[in-house]
Amino acid sequence: MEIDELLSSLPQSIVRGDAISLPDNVIRKIFKFAKLRKSDVFYHLGCGEGNAVAIAAKEFGVKKSIGIEISKATTAKARKNIAGIKNAEIINSDIRKADISEATVLLFWFNDPEMVDEMMKRFKKNLKDGARVITLWAPLGITLPDKVDFPFFVCKKPFKRAKSIKQQIRAIYHTDCIDFTAAWLLAERYIDALEVVPDSYRRFVNMLQGMVIWINAWNMGVACEDEIPPPVQSYVGILREFFSIDLAGMIKEQK
Repeated sequence: MEIDELLSSLPQSIVRGDAISLPDNVIRKIFKFAKLRKSDVFYHLGCGEGNAVAIAAKEFGVKKSIGIEISKATTAKARKNIAGIKNAEIINSDIRKADISEATVLLFWFNDPEMVDEMMKRFKKNLKDGARVITLWAPLGITLPDKVDFPFFVCKKPFKRAKSIKQQIRAIYHTDCIDFTAAWLLAERYIDALEVVPDSYRRFVNMLQGMVIWINAWNMGVACEDEIPPPVQSYVGILREFFSIDLAGMIKEQK
């Protein structure tokens, strides 16, 4: 099975990242990283059934904590999490249409490129200067992050556009390229930070995600190696032979 087939077989809400809730202690870690304060108006875009809105309101005492969720059923469940909290609200709306102009801090961790591009335009147009957008895994589009604790990022408006992928890589990882070891360690750090992968699946997820990171770096021309290294060849082979996941089609020929 090629990676496109694997992704197409999964629920698209999970692939996009809009049906996954982060553990409460991870949410707290993200808020401390972003320096969420009492004067902030917090928005969680695509809040799902998680507790981010409640935690921002009760534990961090923000002025207002708003969750936006497109699913009516999920909205109803999310509202139970904030019952009795005066400075918290869950709005049933599409994040591409909801009013976000009062937000000073937003949690946005959708990974669908079209959604990111569309919301990036909204952020530029609707947010006030100084507003902070928290993302996971990568900064907003081709922007340079203002703060990094991989896999968490804060980009502050006005956003700073990177001149190239290499400049963005340098700003994130303090290096001009990503080698196999770095890709493996980044995948490991992502798994540790999000605390959502059971131990029994950790090795598999680390292997799969590490290979995807390295292959993406190779395809963008920011891999350190001039040739596909033996460890990558070995793990791609293991994924193909033992898990029926073929990543070979993702690897582009270098000109």
